[in-house]
Amino acid sequence: MIATILSRAQYGMDAPLVNVEVDIANGLPSFTIVGLPEAVVKESKDRVRAALANSHFELPSGRITVNLAPADLPKEGGRFDLPIAIGILVASGQLAAKGLAGCELYGELSLSGELRPITGALIAALAATRAGNSLIVPVGNSDETRLIAECKSFAAGHLLQVCAHLNGQQALALTERLLEPVQSPALPDLRDVRGQAHAKRALEIAAAGEHSLLFLGPPGTGKSMLAQRLPGILPPLNEHEALQTAAVRSLIGRGIEVSSWRVRPFRSPHHTASAVALVGGGSQPRPGEISLAHNGVLFLDELPEFDRRVLEVLREPLESGVISISRAARQAEFPARFQLIAAMNPCPCGYLGDVTGRCKCTAEQVQRYRARISGPLLDRLDMHIEVPRVAATVLQQQDVQIETSDVVSARIAKARAVQWRRQGKCNSRLSAAEVEVHCAPETAARNLLSQAMQKFSLSARAYHRILKVARSIADLDGLAQIRAAHVGEAIALRRLDRGSA
Repeated sequence: MIATILSRAQYGMDAPLVNVEVDIANGLPSFTIVGLPEAVVKESKDRVRAALANSHFELPSGRITVNLAPADLPKEGGRFDLPIAIGILVASGQLAAKGLAGCELYGELSLSGELRPITGALIAALAATRAGNSLIVPVGNSDETRLIAECKSFAAGHLLQVCAHLNGQQALALTERLLEPVQSPALPDLRDVRGQAHAKRALEIAAAGEHSLLFLGPPGTGKSMLAQRLPGILPPLNEHEALQTAAVRSLIGRGIEVSSWRVRPFRSPHHTASAVALVGGGSQPRPGEISLAHNGVLFLDELPEFDRRVLEVLREPLESGVISISRAARQAEFPARFQLIAAMNPCPCGYLGDVTGRCKCTAEQVQRYRARISGPLLDRLDMHIEVPRVAATVLQQQDVQIETSDVVSARIAKARAVQWRRQGKCNSRLSAAEVEVHCAPETAARNLLSQAMQKFSLSARAYHRILKVARSIADLDGLAQIRAAHVGEAIALRRLDRGSA
């Protein structure tokens, strides 16, 4: 008898269907798994053998052949333990197959038969729901399946519970859909930042249009503090965005916190991170920091300290919003639509232009330090502003009326609502053709921009990015037309453009 159990593999953001075929034939006892299994999958036979024995089932004494079809699709992970065990029980007549129609199984088995969570369960559940199948997952993955509307999912903690459910003896409880709203955790507030009105304004503009931003200033002026408060003023993720972000986290085995799954992610990798850690990779491609920051914020502190080759790999995803990782046989694609916020010192010692006058760096040292960031990458940043030292008198002021993140967030939500009604996306995502339609400035603003292009030798990319930022400023002001003041502010927010004073 041949038993066929449905399951799914995982490659990139895809979860292709896998038929776990189990055949038991006469002959000397053997247990073979075929179908391009990785080492972890090959070891399933030992886990399955022990789990069946400790759950008081009999392991057939003949030749057991397990085929994971399609055969040319790489299989990895312990997710196939449960379907292999159930397939053996069905093929040997110890379990009825009537409850398996249209049901997909996932789960790693312990030697005692307990089910352990797997990685990528959310992606598999999304694919199963689209196919109209139900699924049985370990209890540890139930929070992920709860996020999906119309997902018919059952959570089990042990192999015996799955068998009782399939036999109709004791049905597993259907996993309940996560109901909204869920109270989000408290995030750092903008009212904690004293002074820095110019930097706060730039942060608000960046949040309104989803623009990239570079903070330039001496140590201790609040650059990191400002960046950490960006998620608190961004609109919460909608359901589609939240599922995309949660799916990436699921791929690396990170648990899903239902209380914060609508909060935009904030990733801050160390400057020693490799290119693979930042963009993803490996023999079996895994997402990197830019994908974990999908629909959220990627903060790169001490930007010039990153390896230049690491920074250069950011250029493509900054434009396209995806990262493709190619291998000999296959290509994996991960989403990477992130908002880049970076911070750097003005010179190697960090105190160039500071009121303390401590900087002793030569012009050559400053130039070499800033040259660690390539022109093409700098050109892709929408804004770069200075964050000067805050005076002690400002820090010591008491009972100062400072806008909270909630107040700023309300303005940003209003501006974004205007953008979605007008063009169906944030301003930073506009194409060159869409910029001509939605970011057309008035005559005085157009003349000002032309003068800036000539004076500062700005590129065509910088031209479009200035218009996008100006469009966001106009949206914050509630104006349909981009005026000269909006363009002037957008130009002023690009401090490090080559040729600028």
